[in-house]
Amino acid sequence: MMEPAEVEFLAEKELVTITPNFALDTVFLIGGDIGPFNPALPIQVPLWLAVSFKQRQKCHIVPPDWMDVEKLQTKKQDEIESKIFTEMPNPHYMEVTQLLLKCATDDIPRADEIRTLIKDIWDLRMAKLRSSIDSFLKSESTHAKLNHLTLMEINTVRPYLTKALDEMHILRTNLQYGPRASQD
Repeated sequence: MMEPAEVEFLAEKELVTITPNFALDTVFLIGGDIGPFNPALPIQVPLWLAVSFKQRQKCHIVPPDWMDVEKLQTKKQDEIESKIFTEMPNPHYMEVTQLLLKCATDDIPRADEIRTLIKDIWDLRMAKLRSSIDSFLKSESTHAKLNHLTLMEINTVRPYLTKALDEMHILRTNLQYGPRASQD
């Protein structure tokens, strides 16, 4: 099972656009070459590097296109109206938002509204996920298919779901073999 920090680590590989305020030749990294960096010329870099530069006041971070109040309001409404999970604008929407709002609030217009909308979307999806798990457990099905869940959402419910499935297995086994075992 992955810890939330491990999921966040994976999210930090997402590319974001920065506007550097420095000049630097190409940087050669294991994940690929980045650069050259020129002042005021936007460039895409991994999120971890953008956060590092921002913390050292070496750049401004350009919020991703999906990190827009109107787009997030639409996404929230879509999630409310849909019985199934809707596709998220980014597979790491929660982690990216948290990291950017933690270090670059000054670069993100209407940051407080974005924070609230992302939290609302997360809460809606978690409620929908809990309801889906409850229905699944009550149905006594052997498998289920859930599309459009993010890694963080899956990892949030995984401990509870696996424990519930283990308990259901024990109960079914006891019901199935219990009376025969006592007759022997």
